[in-house]
Amino acid sequence: MSKGTVVLAYSGGLDTSCILVWLKEEGYDVITYLANIGQEEDFDAAKKKAESLGAKKVFIEDLRAEFVEEFIWPSVQANAIYEDRYLLGTSVARPCIARRQVQIARQQGAQFVSHGATGKGNDQVRFELTCYAMYPEVKIIAPWRIPEFYNRFRGRKDLMEYAEKHGIPVPVTPKAPWSMDANLMHISYESGILENPKNHAPVNLYLMTKNPEDTCESPDVLEIHFTKGVPVKVINVKDGQSKDTPLGIFSYLNEIGGRHGVGRIDIVENRFIGMKSRGIYETPGGTILYHAHLDIETFTMDREVRRIKQGLGIKFSEMVYNGFWYSPECDFVRHCIDKSQENVEGKVQLSVFKGQVYILGRESPRSLYNEELVSMDVQGDYDPCDASGFIKINAVRLREHHRLQGEASSNR
Repeated sequence: MSKGTVVLAYSGGLDTSCILVWLKEEGYDVITYLANIGQEEDFDAAKKKAESLGAKKVFIEDLRAEFVEEFIWPSVQANAIYEDRYLLGTSVARPCIARRQVQIARQQGAQFVSHGATGKGNDQVRFELTCYAMYPEVKIIAPWRIPEFYNRFRGRKDLMEYAEKHGIPVPVTPKAPWSMDANLMHISYESGILENPKNHAPVNLYLMTKNPEDTCESPDVLEIHFTKGVPVKVINVKDGQSKDTPLGIFSYLNEIGGRHGVGRIDIVENRFIGMKSRGIYETPGGTILYHAHLDIETFTMDREVRRIKQGLGIKFSEMVYNGFWYSPECDFVRHCIDKSQENVEGKVQLSVFKGQVYILGRESPRSLYNEELVSMDVQGDYDPCDASGFIKINAVRLREHHRLQGEASSNR
């Protein structure tokens, strides 16, 4: 008798293929679910493989457009960046994937969901917090946290032997000596030979971007249009190409950024679970948009509003990294950030060249930049004499501090 139905987040790789068969061995009916969020994948082959391994049903969902519009765009509005460097490509993708997994589980009357995330990483938290937030009564099967599973499969060799025994097709070519996760926003690399933080990334590691040293000798100049902090159009000034759909815009920026080697980082970061990890990321389109949005936002947003919004962006980044996209606090912060973007409108021209993004100029009908007011050559509606009082008022605190410090020094 079946223990129930489980919806497995499935990639078609060795781990989740073995988990599929293991769940069946344990007495579950398995529905596999594979999300297309822009990774290079033979989805037809993955479907046939799941069916041949005994999946009751196979769902392959194209989530690329909603991934951009509902997850990447709010991250662009927030200038989301974790620990000053990581643009959150994996973190942003997980709630998108898990949301659809939960919808399928509800539709199919499945009591269980399962995934192949390890017991040491962030993804287990991101997947499961989303599942619990959207399907509170769901039960989660996390094989890499079940002793019977992880004691049985202590490494890739054990998985390969299990696959051979159960007729699970495995790649003919050896796997790269690191772990890789790809989606429309980025590719991440970790584990294996990268676990020693002093080891340099192999030259053949990067798949999304060219080595900046080997890129073309002339830049691409782009004009990116924003409305309410969201990109609505990109034009290549060199050849006139333009894109005006969210998926089209982001895919094109990936192409241009990849061509020029933009968006590579190699960092040690703090995982939510409490350990440090080394990660290598390439985020070409996201890096271009980060610089462009930062520029148009500063141009159009009040200074004090932006100061508050900067703090909210940091909080948003931490919440997304830690798996709290579907939390009341993250919902609140997203609404605040969205409100801050009402006047973030205009165009930014930038150059993409040899691994760098260079801002060239900007214009906006909602600009707070007053050329006459700031000009060194025109007086404008400003009296320089007012600055004397402004400076003296700000100096009161400093003079008092110096008086106190002077008294303390003389009494020593």
